[in-house]
Amino acid sequence: MIRLDLRRDGISRRIALTIIAAMLISVLLNFLFVQVAGVWARPPLSKTGLLEQIAVTARMLEAAPRDQRERLANAASNPQLQVQWNPERAPFALPGPGETIEIETVPELHELLATRPRRLEGFQPGDWPKGSPDAHYKLMMQMADGSWLAFTPPYRSWGLSTGMRLTIIGLLALVAAVLVAWVGTRQLAGPLQRFARAARRFGSDLRAPPIRPEGPHELRQAITAFNTMQAQIQHFIAERTQMLAAISHDLRAPLTRMRLRGEFIEDPEQQRKLFRDVDEMQHMINAALSFFRDETRLETTTPFDLAELLWTLVDDYRDQQIEVAFTGPANLVYQGRPLGLKRAVTNLIDNAVKYAGAPQMRLISTTHTLLIEVSDQGPGIPDAALEEVFVPFFRLESSRNRNTGGVGLGLPSARTAIREQGGELTLHNRPGGGLLARIELPRVND
Repeated sequence: MIRLDLRRDGISRRIALTIIAAMLISVLLNFLFVQVAGVWARPPLSKTGLLEQIAVTARMLEAAPRDQRERLANAASNPQLQVQWNPERAPFALPGPGETIEIETVPELHELLATRPRRLEGFQPGDWPKGSPDAHYKLMMQMADGSWLAFTPPYRSWGLSTGMRLTIIGLLALVAAVLVAWVGTRQLAGPLQRFARAARRFGSDLRAPPIRPEGPHELRQAITAFNTMQAQIQHFIAERTQMLAAISHDLRAPLTRMRLRGEFIEDPEQQRKLFRDVDEMQHMINAALSFFRDETRLETTTPFDLAELLWTLVDDYRDQQIEVAFTGPANLVYQGRPLGLKRAVTNLIDNAVKYAGAPQMRLISTTHTLLIEVSDQGPGIPDAALEEVFVPFFRLESSRNRNTGGVGLGLPSARTAIREQGGELTLHNRPGGGLLARIELPRVND
């Protein structure tokens, strides 16, 4: 069973308060409608009693002798309804023919009258000339003997129809619900959006500051847990970097001593092999330190022309007598880290040149993403190794020669640079042969 604790500022409490606030505001808007709308907020004509009064008066006068009807009509008049009788229509000085009313359209009046009147006409204040003192609502009823009854309320005492009143009340309730829901969701969604932005920022900036706890109790708990995790990760990375720096410093000294001692080896071939191994170890140490430093170094995000950056790479390789085919737009502005992106793409092209040949590059812009594809016509790599190659120090080439196999940090470094920008780097074997490296970057406005 779910326990609802309204004493704590949690999501359940906010939802309950939102519902209560919507109900209270709906009642308040209905009260204001009744107070401000004036006569339009009053009960409809069928609820005011005027129709019953008209029916009773009509039946009484119809049953009375003609010579007494005028006196009875005057006696039936009151401040809410004036009644007049005349054997002819002309003495009423009407502005013209009124709107014909079918008795069937007024069920209340139809049921109360003893006999069906010969004619019913309705007049509104606008039917009279502007400024006329007779401009009132008026109902003209022609009785069975041809005489006429006029019913005139001095002022409008009835409001909108029942259907219209219910429609207005429903609209007011809807406005109240939408208003309160908009405010409530903003109070709840605002902290969630800021939490999501801060979490995305930490994914690309390991030195991001902690998030300020805000929002409902459950969200504040999540933010506190995230801040704890973030601090632990930052502490771990700092310790790892410090450890690697210490290892690098400690290893350089024996390597230097090995090179010095190698100078005394008389066999040139053995001396050459020793120096090669020393250089290999030095290169691996420098590459590893560079890789781990790149993970913690933050490049400033800035808008730049991604297409122009890729064209610059094509020109750089052309200067080295290497042709890189490129297809894509001439200009495409992107908000990101240009140096990290350039380093990643360069690594992919270098791999294509070194291991396959005929590198090709393509830039594709879609609604939500930007795609950079680097492909070659080489043998590809085994499907089982498509993810393993992103593991630091993993090498498909089995030799220890760094000129052929490398250290095994190029692709992991490239993926790290892409993920810093919220993107992803994946490898795919092409159906026709060759390897396809795909960089997927989110668009800035998404």
